[in-house]
Amino acid sequence: MNAVPRSFYDRDTVDVAHDLLGAFLVHDVAGEVRVGKIVEVEAYLGVTDLAAHSSRGLTPRTSVLFGPPGFAYVYLIYGIHFCLNVVTEREGNACAVLLRALEPVRNIGTRASGPGLLCRAMGIDLRHNRHDLESNDLFIAPRDEAQPRRIVARPRIGVAYSGVWATKPLRFYLEGNPYVSRK
Repeated sequence: MNAVPRSFYDRDTVDVAHDLLGAFLVHDVAGEVRVGKIVEVEAYLGVTDLAAHSSRGLTPRTSVLFGPPGFAYVYLIYGIHFCLNVVTEREGNACAVLLRALEPVRNIGTRASGPGLLCRAMGIDLRHNRHDLESNDLFIAPRDEAQPRRIVARPRIGVAYSGVWATKPLRFYLEGNPYVSRK
């Protein structure tokens, strides 16, 4: 499996979110290659999106979001769970897609439905923040274009604080997939 090129991420965030569904997250953990099919994501649309970390402006934590596309933004939530986002769009736009759930494909022995469980199953933590997703050890491989898929759009989870942004249908998942974290 080969990584998608940087140009894959350098596009509209919602388009990237849709195209991530069915793609494969690949992580080489000490010689064990873990692979999961991406089945659920959430789009975050930059500084105007009140649910996005970038809406608080450029900080040391969010600076990766303002950088070039195709890098990982990993953060800790509730002091215990890591979350993996992929930076999208051109430098300065501060957009990203959160990976929410995986269907296990290879060497994933635990649940990966939910962003924290996904990172735990894939061995992803803060060491992977700012990781170049064109690398050989942590990357996203393209989906099989011949495989049919139906995408469902729903509001994002856990962003009630963001006002109208909480109701926008920016969470996407593969219809009927049993590994989606929440329907």
